[in-house]
Amino acid sequence: MPWKHWSAERIGLALAALAALGFSFKAIFVKLAYAVPQAQAVDAVTLLALRMALSLPVFAWVGWRAGRTLAPLTPRDWLAVLALGLLGYYGASILDFMGLQYISASLERLILFTYPTLTLLLGVLFLGQRTTRAQVVALLLSYLGIGLAFAHDLRVAGDLHSVLLGAALVLGSALSYAFYQAGSEPAIARLGAARFTALALLVSTLATLLHFALRQPLAALRQPAPVYLYALGMAIFSTVLPVFMTSAAIRRIGAARTALIGTLGPVLTIFFSAGLLDEPLSPAQLLGAALVVGGVVLIGRSKA
Repeated sequence: MPWKHWSAERIGLALAALAALGFSFKAIFVKLAYAVPQAQAVDAVTLLALRMALSLPVFAWVGWRAGRTLAPLTPRDWLAVLALGLLGYYGASILDFMGLQYISASLERLILFTYPTLTLLLGVLFLGQRTTRAQVVALLLSYLGIGLAFAHDLRVAGDLHSVLLGAALVLGSALSYAFYQAGSEPAIARLGAARFTALALLVSTLATLLHFALRQPLAALRQPAPVYLYALGMAIFSTVLPVFMTSAAIRRIGAARTALIGTLGPVLTIFFSAGLLDEPLSPAQLLGAALVVGGVVLIGRSKA
């Protein structure tokens, strides 16, 4: 059936599913880049700098276009954009890329996907919110699922220190993104979704490039063609397209339903990891993924 005959709801559902697919591929691109045999020890900072630099033209254009007819930002708005940009796609991304040097893509995606439960915990700890019974069950399910996946990675890797370090880095990434999510709602209400997203990502990009300039020599950019191709794939298919697909889906079907469809992400990553990275796939891992997804679904329903 042609797209022009689809209802707004059906288009929104399709866009949310495509966004989940794109985001699920990010860890795959990172692991593939790390595994390029002739790469000159490409690290998290260099790879993230390539991803954000390649995304920069699109977000600069969107930010300029979205802001042409809107009121100028106040100092308070700029402060919010700066803080959230540093937390979201800079802080969360750099910790995530570092964690992927130590753990599997499957475990990374499961830990990172706890940000809805972390957002809930932040609300309870700092905003005086109360939890429902369903939310408590969701938290237990999510962290039980991570425990199963964590045990699987430890058994396969056999290196407790590496798995603990990688899991801690990715959990820090999820926490940073949860702060970004919690703070972005009022910022989007004031600035508009497209303008806020583009400006926050511009801040993240500039912070990433500054980090690279301070930590790495320019020679670190001398990488073989496959590394640049994987970075370009991340920029297009796991950054630019899913970010705007998510915004378009939220506009059509709402944030709650979009988030629920996003629970496809960890499951897709597990299967892609097995098929493209030859990461082992075990019943415990599948059960862990099912528990995490179930927990996030409960969180989404309790907020809806």
